[in-house]
Amino acid sequence: MFYIIFAAIEGQAHDGRRPLLKGLWQMSESSLDTKAGKARKGRLVNVRVTDAEHEKIEAAAKAAGMSVSAFFRSLMLEGAGVRPILTRDDRLVMAALLEDMRKIGVNLNQVARAINSGKVVHPAEIDLNLKNVQSIQGAVMLELRGLSRRAGYQRRGEE
Repeated sequence: MFYIIFAAIEGQAHDGRRPLLKGLWQMSESSLDTKAGKARKGRLVNVRVTDAEHEKIEAAAKAAGMSVSAFFRSLMLEGAGVRPILTRDDRLVMAALLEDMRKIGVNLNQVARAINSGKVVHPAEIDLNLKNVQSIQGAVMLELRGLSRRAGYQRRGEE
């Protein structure tokens, strides 16, 4: 079990990006796993590369925070359309955004129930919920933009 702490919007994150969220979330490692279980990897795939290519691959794997083996596995599975490449930090941010979206959804459902039951809902409460939706939308768009930039150029065969 661990906690994710987000700084205030005015502050700077440790990597220089502006944080969009603030709060404290309790997370578990199991929520970050992309597989239900850890299956033994019994198959071996050999790939021949030049020394220069190998250096570039090692540098890219290190930049992604992965081993060369995990990096290749991610690239091959992503290329085959199985799953996208997400680093541990990406998964942490996505988990936090999903939790924030869930909380906003709960609030919106409560407002909708109140309106449908004939209760008077203060316009400021509706405005606050709409601002929360816009805020999380901006955070999601920023993260997706970062992921698409990191993904690089189009692959062969893509238009």
